[in-house]
Amino acid sequence: MGVTHPQQTSSPPALELRGITKRFPGVVANDSVDLTVAAGEVLALLGENGAGKSTLISILYGLYQPDEGTVQLGGQTVRIGSPAEARKLGIGLVPQHPLLVSRHSVAENLALGGGSGLFPARGVAGRVRELSEKYGLEVDPTARVSDLSPGEKQRVEIIRALLGGARVLILDEPTSVLTPQEASGLFRVMRELKADGRSLIFISHKLDEVLDVADRVTVLRRGKVVGGVPTAGATRESLAELMVGRGVDFTRKRGAAPASREVLLDVQGLSANGSRGLPALRGVGFTLGRGEVLGVAGIAGNGQSELVEVLAGLHPARGTVTLDGQPLTGGAAERFQGGVAHIPEDRIHSGTVPSMTVADNLALRGYDRSPLARGLARDLKATDERARQDVEQYSVAPPGIHTHSRLLSGGNIQKLILARELHGNPRLILAVHPTYGLDIGATDQVHRVLLERTQEGAGVLLVSEDLDELLSLSDRIGVMVGGELRGPFPVSEVTRESLGLLMGGAHPHSVPGADQGVVA
Repeated sequence: MGVTHPQQTSSPPALELRGITKRFPGVVANDSVDLTVAAGEVLALLGENGAGKSTLISILYGLYQPDEGTVQLGGQTVRIGSPAEARKLGIGLVPQHPLLVSRHSVAENLALGGGSGLFPARGVAGRVRELSEKYGLEVDPTARVSDLSPGEKQRVEIIRALLGGARVLILDEPTSVLTPQEASGLFRVMRELKADGRSLIFISHKLDEVLDVADRVTVLRRGKVVGGVPTAGATRESLAELMVGRGVDFTRKRGAAPASREVLLDVQGLSANGSRGLPALRGVGFTLGRGEVLGVAGIAGNGQSELVEVLAGLHPARGTVTLDGQPLTGGAAERFQGGVAHIPEDRIHSGTVPSMTVADNLALRGYDRSPLARGLARDLKATDERARQDVEQYSVAPPGIHTHSRLLSGGNIQKLILARELHGNPRLILAVHPTYGLDIGATDQVHRVLLERTQEGAGVLLVSEDLDELLSLSDRIGVMVGGELRGPFPVSEVTRESLGLLMGGAHPHSVPGADQGVVA
């Protein structure tokens, strides 16, 4: 499929990349990439993990220098030697995770490094109000960042870029932590920026969002541009096939739930404090059936992390928890031996040891026991054989089983964790953001693995900020708000919109379709 370009006009594109190539040892991250963005256009940049998106954006923002090719802004060839130079040239980056100082106000954050005079935040506050009104950004410059929602923090980053004079804005997975309502608000802002003649590069794995807000799509695969299409007339299926080279099924993956299910996990009155000593869980109670997927939604910081850590034996709590009718006690190692698998939120630092090899990471749960050990000595031959089997079964793609895990892609690290944690058929699987940042192909495989385990009788507690994922996989969905669990609700009775309202603090009785859920 040929690459499409914006309709030709008498003026040059706002941004044009020609023949951009970037090599790293053993890999060509970008291979002769051509890309154009017109003024007043939203271009979506799509591709699987490892396709070269991050490298290309790093070149645009001055973090890397291309080995070959040119960058043009408004028809003029430029060299972008650093992020500071990128900002001076009118290129702004809105990062996936806002880089803000929590204890400072919005104005103080925006004045850092860019203010002048004795009280720079005062001057910034006025500009913030102007931009908020012009683009519908709705940000209070006097508000403390720690009190802002994820959507509000996102707006602060957009304002930061605009204050720097950005005419080309790069938005890197900007909706990954937003509710549907906050994402809709962001799209309204993007349309206002587009109407003002600014150019936007939108990176997202959520194809519905791409179709909603973008004018065109450029797709990278293995470092090369493999196609580009207008979003008018495109579908999720056509974009996914362009990304991965095969058809992708977007129908709900979970079958109908049985009318009744034997209780596997029973949680009652669970309360715990967070890292700052403040309540993180407030009397949480629910049951999880054998073979059931119970989804947990919520904006980050509402107790989801503490709930999973308590169940995994990593965090102290009050209350009662039973698994198969027996009290669930002990630390993480003891609970794993008792059938509890934990797929953690931080796959790099909590899920693996980056300095260890693939084989050693796969052996972490049983390196001191048969068949991976003989008495006090490790059996390295058995360890390697187990690693080869796991790598094949879970389609992990390392250069070799003795490669350090830090050299793997995010998708391969996640599959490595799945292989290790699901070995031995656990009864309870605690999966936290199991597909966060993964491409369509890797996401599909993780989903299949989890659903296969439920067919064998395992219960899955699935914590995710991706509401489409929860709706596709779950039998019931609960929402964490301020350390309390709303629901769980049968998946047939909720929608993305109703879940988003609950995540924002709405009472279940005020949300259509969600007032029938009861704590079970």
